Amino acid sequence: MELWPGAWTVLLLLLLLLLFLLPTLWFCSPSAKYFFKMAFYNGWILFLAVLAIPVCAVRGRNVENMKILRLMLLHIKYLYGIRVEVRGAHHFPPSQPYVVVSNHQSSLDLLGMMEVLPGRCVPIAKRELLWAGSAGLACWLAGVIFIDRKRTGDAISVMSEVAQTLLTQDVRVWVFPEGTRNHNGSMLPFKRGAFHLAVQAQVPIVPIVMSSYQDFYCKKERRFTSGRCQVRVLPPVPTEGLTPDDVPALADKVRHSMLTIFREISSDGRGGGDYLKKPGGVGEARL
Repeated sequence: MELWPGAWTVLLLLLLLLLFLLPTLWFCSPSAKYFFKMAFYNGWILFLAVLAIPVCAVRGRNVENMKILRLMLLHIKYLYGIRVEVRGAHHFPPSQPYVVVSNHQSSLDLLGMMEVLPGRCVPIAKRELLWAGSAGLACWLAGVIFIDRKRTGDAISVMSEVAQTLLTQDVRVWVFPEGTRNHNGSMLPFKRGAFHLAVQAQVPIVPIVMSSYQDFYCKKERRFTSGRCQVRVLPPVPTEGLTPDDVPALADKVRHSMLTIFREISSDGRGGGDYLKKPGGVGEARL
């Protein structure tokens, strides 16, 4: 079907109106800027995943493919003017499996993770991510471990297999023990799966803390600007000789140390700024 001449005029006018409105919204509406930035962030990751898939497919499903994803994602922080500072990277054990546990604030955690991700380390993610288009396939090819959190029996079975993989294939895993994103500037209670995994495999736990994003990002306020994020790698916590009965105390100990560091690096002018003074901020968190 051909468009009559007047229709082309209408389409041209609509296009010109759109070209006028987008810059206007960008400069005049912080909320619109937030949505534009998040849409581009997610869309760009999906596009990069499309590029990564054929490269990763050469090896098939392999944890070494995570290096390819990391290389392709490292530049994103520059697009958004986010400076990521890493401290304590020397705490990573040099030549053994371990379990990384990290706080979970938003999808922007990907930036800090890629900055510090050690070799042969893959995240444990919710199974829904597997169906996230090109990103899900790229993650699968990179060896990401998917768990159905709604089916406890399956999750326990997967964790048991992961424990064996840690030891036999020299793999490290990255877990967000809060279980879900926390936008409130503190830390949710930790789920214990990561700690059971470390105890079962008798491997160390390496806590990693990312400072609050509140000086440059807030989902509730629809605010996304440039800023700084500090990533702190803490000394490994040994699990040799521990049993499942020790897991609750172990999880509480690790959470306490991480929350202490979170408060420190989120109030030193490099992470959270004055957010700690706000009601419901980190300063009001309770263990």
